[in-house]
Amino acid sequence: MWWYRALHARLIEGLGRLHLPAGARVLDAGCGTGGLLCRIGQVMPGLDRVGLEYDAEAAGNAAGKSVAPVITGTVNTLPFSACSFDVIISADVLYHSQVDDVMASREFHRCVKSGGSLLLNLPAYDWMKSSHDRHLHTRRRYTVVSARRMVETAGFLVVGSGYWNCLLFPLLLLHRMSVGCVRATSDVRAFPLWQDKLFYAITIIERSMARAGLRLPFGSSVWIWAVKP
Repeated sequence: MWWYRALHARLIEGLGRLHLPAGARVLDAGCGTGGLLCRIGQVMPGLDRVGLEYDAEAAGNAAGKSVAPVITGTVNTLPFSACSFDVIISADVLYHSQVDDVMASREFHRCVKSGGSLLLNLPAYDWMKSSHDRHLHTRRRYTVVSARRMVETAGFLVVGSGYWNCLLFPLLLLHRMSVGCVRATSDVRAFPLWQDKLFYAITIIERSMARAGLRLPFGSSVWIWAVKP
């Protein structure tokens, strides 16, 4: 699906900015079925990848897909020793009803090394909640301000933050405020090929705008890059 390809491309780009040495240890906290872990392995094969997933079946799928160790556990109490990772990634996990985002942020801080990075992706704006969120058990959505406050309270220094999926946001908003209010399932589904390619192409344009220094004023997701001093 275009959304996951766009999300993974952004996170891979973020990892690239860190100029990690071979053997750097990276945790995907809440790795699902392992799509991102697999993609990191393809693009940056020298990194030591580890996944964490709450659902045991998904964890097994992730391990098989990514050929990386995947531990079953929760971000609320990470099953790792202190200062275990050079980078922790958590993409669309902290919003969930079973996650204590404050506790998870503190756990990220405990488990990342000094000088290490935290890369977060979070759904934006509580007022954007729809049937999609009910289906995914969403407890909270974020603004840049609330996300920064959360990780700073945990002890991180925020290096960069902002919104993304800005260009498609008006279309998404229209969908969420109409069909999305009554749809029985989430918005994650197979799109017609032409539409999937079009939407992904728009996200490529948006990434190019961001690389050129254009700050996007809104979007359906919040991104955070933070460092442990």
